[in-house]
Amino acid sequence: MNAPASILSRKADFPGLTTADGKAWHYLDTAATAQKPQAVIDAMSNALGRDYATVHRGVYARSAEMTLAYEAARRRAAEFIGARSENEIVFVRGATEGINLVAQSWGGLNLKAGDRIMLSQLEHHSNIVPWQMIAEQTGAKIDVCPLTEDHLIDLDALETLLTPQHKIVALAHVSNVLGSILGVKRAAKLAHGVGAKLFLDGCQAAPRMRLNMQELGCDFYVLSAHKLYGPTGIGVLWAREELLDAMPPYQGGGAMIDKVTFEKTTYAPPPQRFEAGTPMITEAVALHAAIDYVDALGPESLFAHESGLAATLRDELRSINSIRLFGPDKSAGIVSFEIEGIHPHDLGTILDEENVAIRAGHHCAQPLMAHLGVPATARASFGLYSDESDIDALLRGIDRTKRIFGQ
Repeated sequence: MNAPASILSRKADFPGLTTADGKAWHYLDTAATAQKPQAVIDAMSNALGRDYATVHRGVYARSAEMTLAYEAARRRAAEFIGARSENEIVFVRGATEGINLVAQSWGGLNLKAGDRIMLSQLEHHSNIVPWQMIAEQTGAKIDVCPLTEDHLIDLDALETLLTPQHKIVALAHVSNVLGSILGVKRAAKLAHGVGAKLFLDGCQAAPRMRLNMQELGCDFYVLSAHKLYGPTGIGVLWAREELLDAMPPYQGGGAMIDKVTFEKTTYAPPPQRFEAGTPMITEAVALHAAIDYVDALGPESLFAHESGLAATLRDELRSINSIRLFGPDKSAGIVSFEIEGIHPHDLGTILDEENVAIRAGHHCAQPLMAHLGVPATARASFGLYSDESDIDALLRGIDRTKRIFGQ
């Protein structure tokens, strides 16, 4: 598979892709966190140094300039995901905080005993535990949608399982373990058909797919900057403006208020209502740079590049008798597998000696591991900087591991 030259030429933009002694580092753990291009590193360095000041409070020029940069990042995020307005963009400290915010704020307001929450078998822990917590607080119950034989969320089953008691359906747009892609528009139609809201975990989709909130039909969406070639410590929660308007604050503190007295506090409108305290100033500036970087290449091209590499790797692994593959043949740049008789941790350790980095473990998806009948899997995940040399290095490392284990 030949990647577009515009993508392959960017590999040099990522200083993290070489070892300390100058050798190539075959990084196949982008689903966990993406490497950062120099443009993002420079943006954050400048924001921390020559441009640094607080936002929303200072009357001096640099504070005003940094405030403009911070709010420009919000507008850029809104544009990138096809939001109607920047007022639908809440900066959070990561997708996990965004899920907790919705569960506690929207869920605390709207869920009660007898209501039901629908999840799926393949969800990341961060899209399970917050819903369990609010269910315990409100008396709501959780249901789980099964998977198809090829490990997609089974929307036929979802249609059968949904009832008017379901108030929210929370699903992964793309599975972090399997690369499975959700049929979002149908999921939205099914959820809305019983009066439920649709919440999507978009952490794995945002770096790989063109997003348009007005077309997807969901009600809430979260993404994480560090998987989008940006910094850690910041994420985006998108929600329909009318939903945010009705939601109470998640945290209290500075910047989210209208007026404070000891008798009563009134709150700022969204999104400021949900951004208590000093925000992620430099991270927002770096997120802006990451969005610009990805958008210039085109998410459609990135998806074609990464899914093509995943298909190539699956074909190579399928030819090895002792390997079991998980997930659908068409995946969003993620391939999970196991080698009979070799624990994924052992594979990962030996691969590291070959300068190949994969993820080995349960991937914060223990219910999915139980469904698959394994304690863990090995996972190779591609990024825009990945190429066939990474696949070749992985296959060499697998061959060496099998020989070490006498296979």
